[in-house]
Amino acid sequence: MSASTETAAPQTRGGGSHGRRIVAALAVTQTIGYGVLYYAFSVFLTPMARDLHASNAQIAAALTLSILIAALCAPLVGRMLDARGGRALMTAGSLLGAGAVLAWSRVDSLPQLYTVFALMGVACSMVLYESAFAVIVAWYDGNERGRANGILALTIVAGFASSIFLPLTGLLVEWYGWRQALVVLALIYGVAAIPLHALVLRSRAHTARRRAEIVKEATRRRPFWLLVLAFTANGGAVAVVAVLLITYLIHLGHSPVLAATLAGLLGVLSVTGRLLTTSLQTRLPAALIAAVIFALQGVAALLLPMIGRTVPGAIGSVLLFGLGFGIASITLPHLLVGRYGTAAYASLSGRIAAFSVADKALAPLGAVALAQAVGYTWVMGGVAVACATAAGALVAYHRV
Repeated sequence: MSASTETAAPQTRGGGSHGRRIVAALAVTQTIGYGVLYYAFSVFLTPMARDLHASNAQIAAALTLSILIAALCAPLVGRMLDARGGRALMTAGSLLGAGAVLAWSRVDSLPQLYTVFALMGVACSMVLYESAFAVIVAWYDGNERGRANGILALTIVAGFASSIFLPLTGLLVEWYGWRQALVVLALIYGVAAIPLHALVLRSRAHTARRRAEIVKEATRRRPFWLLVLAFTANGGAVAVVAVLLITYLIHLGHSPVLAATLAGLLGVLSVTGRLLTTSLQTRLPAALIAAVIFALQGVAALLLPMIGRTVPGAIGSVLLFGLGFGIASITLPHLLVGRYGTAAYASLSGRIAAFSVADKALAPLGAVALAQAVGYTWVMGGVAVACATAAGALVAYHRV
């Protein structure tokens, strides 16, 4: 169904050595991008609140704003990726991201902070996973194995972003203070991402004739909206667990060290889940694989309040939930390309991201309010319902 044509030489279309260079370059830029533009924020929370004379909640609202802006920009960015490819867009996003981090180091008030993070949200929509996946999907058009392996390699490497940049940022803040630490991070990101996006990625020439038809037809049909429901529900559930797991484990009576250790397993387990899912996709329908894993996550959320007060129970529940922690990012591209082809991939992915990314920003806020009102057990119940909803939507998607 793809209506795109590559400007690259025919022998490199769909893979080749340059395809591997693209994947390697994006693996580097995604790791640094997520580390600098997202994960590092938690390290700066306390020193920023102190220096700006603001509460932690007021500072944290900046990150929520950034994620919501990224969600709003996702459909437009998707259309631009389909129309012109990723080179110019991701290069411009890298410039904007590095500049926003530099500006972040100079903020003196909450309005300035929120303005900077609004710009950072625009940059994130241009340079993070959704854009990187679109580049890989386009390059490996017609090469399903190459596309799956490329996305898997990218997500495995980028999965270590928090493991690298949380301790690195902590050291930089300790050595130089939070403002100078941000300058260093901006330079790291800019020096790596700008030239890699500009020099390694390939632009594409397209025909828009089929793309608009594909998007119009897809968004009028039930399967697309089942995907929206599935990945929005699961994305919100995963975001809630990522934000509240340590707090809840401590609430259940575990030490902060054990709680943090178990939460840290989620990143490792996401790699395991992605490897397992990619392997199974060669033999089983991807939608059903994801549905089973999402359902198991729901079971884990229900079990945690019941057995989580014991160490084995907490470990088992976290392990079960963690297996599905990263599979959405590799399953959605597979499902979209399998049903709609590659010509409108980024446009359709961007429309789904508008819902799923917004839910990732808002769901933890709702979960915190629910926990304060009626307790964490109800929050875990809500996570289970969201996971079950996602699983049911994918089963329905497979049947239509």
